[in-house]
Amino acid sequence: MISTSSLTGDAIAVEDAHLAHNYHPLEVVVATAQGAWVTDVDGKRYLDCLAAYSAVNFGHGYKPLIDAAKAQLDRVTLTSRAFHNDQLGPFAAELAALAGKEMVLPMNTGAEAVESGIKLARAWGYRVKGVPENMAKIIVMDGNFHGRTTTIISFSNDPDARRDFGPFTPGFVSVPYGDSAALEAAIDDNTVAVLIEPIQGEAGIIVPPDGYLRAVRSITREHNVLFIADEIQSGLGRTGATFECENAGVVPDLYLLGKALGGGIVPVSAVVGNADIIGVLRAGQHGSTFGGNPLAAAVGLAVVRLLATGEMQSRARVLGDRLQQGIRALVGQGVVAVRGAGLWVGVDIDPDLATGRAVCEALMQRGVLVKDTHGSTIRFAPPIVASEADLDFAVEQLAEVLRELR
Repeated sequence: MISTSSLTGDAIAVEDAHLAHNYHPLEVVVATAQGAWVTDVDGKRYLDCLAAYSAVNFGHGYKPLIDAAKAQLDRVTLTSRAFHNDQLGPFAAELAALAGKEMVLPMNTGAEAVESGIKLARAWGYRVKGVPENMAKIIVMDGNFHGRTTTIISFSNDPDARRDFGPFTPGFVSVPYGDSAALEAAIDDNTVAVLIEPIQGEAGIIVPPDGYLRAVRSITREHNVLFIADEIQSGLGRTGATFECENAGVVPDLYLLGKALGGGIVPVSAVVGNADIIGVLRAGQHGSTFGGNPLAAAVGLAVVRLLATGEMQSRARVLGDRLQQGIRALVGQGVVAVRGAGLWVGVDIDPDLATGRAVCEALMQRGVLVKDTHGSTIRFAPPIVASEADLDFAVEQLAEVLRELR
């Protein structure tokens, strides 16, 4: 039983009474945050090892990003795309340069970036590749997670995401993740794209076999099929590179970006690619009232300039090695397996010992916030600004929790 104070209990009771129950959060009520730490309504501090699913890659309240947001708040926050604004052009140009691409389609949420990528791939298929109307096919991976809109859950394998939400959108074929032969066998003349997470996040930080992404790139080029990389969680410094695709030595046709692109301040997402693909869109065929708004563009530009130095990526590599080594030392002591890249680690707990949820609750009591996924798997994704001492603290608390459970 998790013990809560009256302040925490009261706050949770209000949420339970008035919010849709589409989440099952841990029983901590955050009031303030700075860097890698958050403080609850009772004044207790916790090390944030989730970073809002990588949306807070650069920590809470990172001053250069907060300063950019504050400065823009005093100028203009929203014009809609009916007009130009002075922040959007520089943001698009510098984000495209960071990705080594030419054009940007700005949106708000990660799911919107995925939906936009799907529309772009289909339009490219019809207008450039010559696929017959309404016959375009996109290949996706078993175990994928790209969001929860109706179209996206149509190609999910997660029964919780799908149950009672049909009928579903056609046009998708799912193949085993990590199996390049199955991928190639699924391609036909109507295939327009392969949509893939370079590392599957919600599935439990599943890292594909060595050479798999290079094989995907080779196969898609050979068959004139777009390679769309969903780097919404894996990108922007999390895995020790600007994009996880860099670690694999590949360049996709389209990057789907979100989460950390907004610096943990505002929702910002984007599709980034070259003009021969993104240029297929015509005025009026796709849009968003808030997509590319001045506030979002100003914050996104500050994020891009932060990443352009390479310091965050380097820090994530070094700290990630330390975190992974610490957790791997617990294999056989309640940990079954460890996977990851940079500061993104999936940890399989022995299911005979505890569920992932139980471990997360025990860690919360010890001042560490992580989140479970799929039974006995927990995820660590601390902000890149975390210190070595912070990471050592997290590993020590996990070791203590496992010792108490054994």
